[in-house]
Amino acid sequence: MCIQVWRVLKRGAVLALSAIVLGACGSGGDIRPHVEVEVRLLAFNDFHGALESTHLALTLPDPQQPASTLRVNSGGVAYLASKLEDLRRGRKHSVTLSSGDLIGASPLVSAFFRDEPTIEAMNLMRLDLNAVGNHEFDKGVAELRRIAAGGCKRDGSHPNLSSCAGPGGAYTGAKFDFLAANVVDTVTRKPLFKPYVVKEFDGARIAFIGVVTRTTPTIVSPGGVAGVDFLDEVETLNRYAAELQARGIQAIVAVMHEGGQTDSSWNDSSCANARGAGFDIAARLSPAVDVVFNGHSHAGYNCVRQGVPLMQAYSSGRGISQVDVVIDPDSGDIDRRKTVALNMPVANDTNTDPAVLERFPPVSAHPGVKQWVDHYAALAAVKADRVIGRISAAIDRSPSPGGDSPAGRLVADSQLAATSHPDRGGAMIALMNPGGVRADFSCATGPCEVSFGDAFKVQPFGNSLVVMTLTGRQLKELLEQQATGINAGSPRMLQPSEGFTYTWSPDAPDHQRVSAMKLAGVEIAPDGSYRISVNSFLAEGGDGFTVLRAGTARLGGVQDIDALIAYFAAHSPVTPSTAARILRRD
Repeated sequence: MCIQVWRVLKRGAVLALSAIVLGACGSGGDIRPHVEVEVRLLAFNDFHGALESTHLALTLPDPQQPASTLRVNSGGVAYLASKLEDLRRGRKHSVTLSSGDLIGASPLVSAFFRDEPTIEAMNLMRLDLNAVGNHEFDKGVAELRRIAAGGCKRDGSHPNLSSCAGPGGAYTGAKFDFLAANVVDTVTRKPLFKPYVVKEFDGARIAFIGVVTRTTPTIVSPGGVAGVDFLDEVETLNRYAAELQARGIQAIVAVMHEGGQTDSSWNDSSCANARGAGFDIAARLSPAVDVVFNGHSHAGYNCVRQGVPLMQAYSSGRGISQVDVVIDPDSGDIDRRKTVALNMPVANDTNTDPAVLERFPPVSAHPGVKQWVDHYAALAAVKADRVIGRISAAIDRSPSPGGDSPAGRLVADSQLAATSHPDRGGAMIALMNPGGVRADFSCATGPCEVSFGDAFKVQPFGNSLVVMTLTGRQLKELLEQQATGINAGSPRMLQPSEGFTYTWSPDAPDHQRVSAMKLAGVEIAPDGSYRISVNSFLAEGGDGFTVLRAGTARLGGVQDIDALIAYFAAHSPVTPSTAARILRRD
């Protein structure tokens, strides 16, 4: 006789039935064993093509003296590969995933080769899936499709970049899944990539749904994402969670390129003052979602919301979020009481501090991955080491009280110089988005040489310059957008070129913060016409500066990196600007 008792589990709107066998249903009259399925989930986020370990580190609490911290050299893809192998060892089932921004805004060893080296390295280290981030769209949808599918790019669109430069002379694309549940074709409404993938282990199934921040069109070149729409993250995740449950899949993981911040260390589950879009989204998710991996904000945290881990491991492959889950064989769901979550550093063998070596045992570089990276690094060095000019001292991104920085002013000056001639647009003012200035010009004791690689780190996006006409009234409206719309919570201060100044009153009401705009000491006239130079990202309304879409008499120019190189050639040694161009008034 076989007696079965049916257990009903409520998960959202879906009822899952599971049988517990109580009678003699197996051979010899024994009760059927209750076999759970253990799966280790290994996640990292915002890798940004950080193939080499140079300058990568984490500042972490000392496990033996929690009130103190240690600087731990961490990261480098060859070390990340080794750490992942260590964490998989002895585990029958594991999934390795990325929470977006795998590529884009990358160091030169990846960026010089159109980020193909990063995808190839991820193939070598057995990445299973990547939920696309906003930076995957830096070069547009068509290029992202090529990156995923493979194929060489030889259209000459950027003379500083190469394709298919690997040892085999071909680029075959990703051997892992790209996920983009909330990025859909504007006509067909079909997702750009798979909305989710389902992995099966010993009969147990676990699903991974991938979404990207819906603000992506405002932080990448709008032209690059033409033809696709970015849907609400919560609605998308909940819709696919319901679809998966209807298929009988109860174990569900959300991989989300959106995040937040906390005031706690990255393994402090108290998550003091947790804030940001990632937490807002998590609070509205279906109870069907069992684990949430975050990205985008480059933060480290290990929070728990209603028994659901919400995790992020900083950026650049310096850390890994490990979540061990147990899938109940009867319900097919994750037993949340048995979930164990931990963030850990990818400590590498460049550490020399005895305390660091003891508390955070390093891993050695994975030989196969290191060999691959070394191949590209050698090719990049030929380009990167070419000297293009000199600086008298360090030129960094430390902002003035008004928000402009020496590095931002330098980039704006270079763009003005490249577009000021009448034949090149006749620009009178150049404005640079601060997020596009990606690095400092370091110099311990000047004068210091500046290499092409140094300049490329500062301007890696390959944007072209665009000159347009704005009225004085439109120019003021543009500057007011620094603290309205998507910039209301955190003002985004455009970096102005030499000769253009204005007063910024951060505590004034919206649309009343900008005053005393002057060009070469002369007040900007509201009805006057002014030729403004910006990069192509801003020209299309990027970073919320939609006024620029109304600019008239447009003329395209050189690429931003070429403008910077030309400026060094003409002005070396370049001296850092110390005079603020945005004058703050409290």
